[in-house]
Amino acid sequence: MTNTQNPPRQQLNIKDALRQVPLFVKLPETELQWMCDRGQEVWREPGEVHRQEGDPADCVFILLEGEIRITQQVGNQQLVLATYDTQTLFGELPVLMGQDTYWASGISVKRSRIFELPKDAFWRLLSTCSCVTASILSTMAQRMQTVQTIAQQREKLAALGTLAAGLAHEMNNPAAAVRRSAKHLHELWQDIPCFTLKLKQQMTNEQLGFLIDMQCEAVQRAQNISALDPLTQSDREDEIAEWLTTHQVENSWQLAPILVGTGLDSTWLESIAQKIPTDALSGAIAWLTASLTGVGAIEEIDRCADRISQLVQAIKDYSYMDRAPLQDVDVHQGLESTVTILSHKLKGGVTVIRNYDRNVPRIVGYGGALNQVWTNLIDNAIDAMQGQGKIWLRTWQEHDHIVVEIADNGSGIPLNIQSRIFEPFFTTKGVGQGTGLGLDVTYRIIVGKHHGDINFTSKPGDTCFRVRLPIAAS
Repeated sequence: MTNTQNPPRQQLNIKDALRQVPLFVKLPETELQWMCDRGQEVWREPGEVHRQEGDPADCVFILLEGEIRITQQVGNQQLVLATYDTQTLFGELPVLMGQDTYWASGISVKRSRIFELPKDAFWRLLSTCSCVTASILSTMAQRMQTVQTIAQQREKLAALGTLAAGLAHEMNNPAAAVRRSAKHLHELWQDIPCFTLKLKQQMTNEQLGFLIDMQCEAVQRAQNISALDPLTQSDREDEIAEWLTTHQVENSWQLAPILVGTGLDSTWLESIAQKIPTDALSGAIAWLTASLTGVGAIEEIDRCADRISQLVQAIKDYSYMDRAPLQDVDVHQGLESTVTILSHKLKGGVTVIRNYDRNVPRIVGYGGALNQVWTNLIDNAIDAMQGQGKIWLRTWQEHDHIVVEIADNGSGIPLNIQSRIFEPFFTTKGVGQGTGLGLDVTYRIIVGKHHGDINFTSKPGDTCFRVRLPIAAS
């Protein structure tokens, strides 16, 4: 037994200190001495790191004095998992779960006295001392439940973050368009009454009626126009601008794009010029253009409002708001809502190919939890392709189960880590990327919560996750 920064008095009392730990109260004297001979005692000052996340999982620890805080790095944040007081065993979960490294860090809060027991000695202790084994397994079960609860909350927060980012991105464009159109309408509201008053002074009632009829025709043409290629658009704008300049219409370069955009040409304008007094033509064209612009702005607001409404509905479908936890779930609706939420990540060059069996029945399940699964799998697929590639979504019925398959042609999962994909806290992504939870939560939602099954195959250019869900609730 070695001593690190340890007063002689404390070294002499190590066996007595261990005996005071509830876990070792019933441990035979020979076994307790055996532990002392194979472990070592260390001291940690306040703020000092005892073990760092990622260090080899080579020991378990008994906190004899002081206080230790267990933390994990998640992105740019340090998440506190637990705080341990005197006479507590800690660090056993990675060892018991067979993990090679610690997935959390231990930091001393107070000056702490810690007994470190190598993992080989720890396993030997478990195999020979049933009183210790029962207590440790009970503690492990409680801690695993706590860790899983924290993991689930983190997963929900991660999904919420993805949801919020996607919603903000998708709503930004229609919201900006609505704001722009509203501003334009405000300006037109000030101009159109002036144009109307001036035209009424220059034109007869018959001529005003003719101009209103032409306006209605222009609006109708604008609703049925097809988009022009850039070259044709430019040529027609030049033609209209030249006609306007010839007829001494002011601001011809501003009016031409609007007139061409609504499907009007010089022949149509000429029919107006033949009916309208020359001195009123410029004002009539300006009034007509302002009216068409206003109609276009209103239609754009309507389209944008419809898009925002679709997004809100997608959010409602995604989150299963105002519904019981267990409900009839349409997996296609869940997949489509998830694709809508993640659409801002698809625009760079990711194509989604759907092959749905529309005859598959609804299932009885937890809609919100399943949407977390679809979010994890689709989001991982997008990341694996680095924004360029294809994702296949397939569904079909298999006896009393439905199967959902999510595949991509990305880089694939390296063979040497495929066996660890569903381990708690394992992730292939670097610090600050993703949720840091791997697919453990996904596995527990499918297998633990829905009594289904999830498996995958992966090689470069072909990764496929297959989820089987029972149609009826167990």
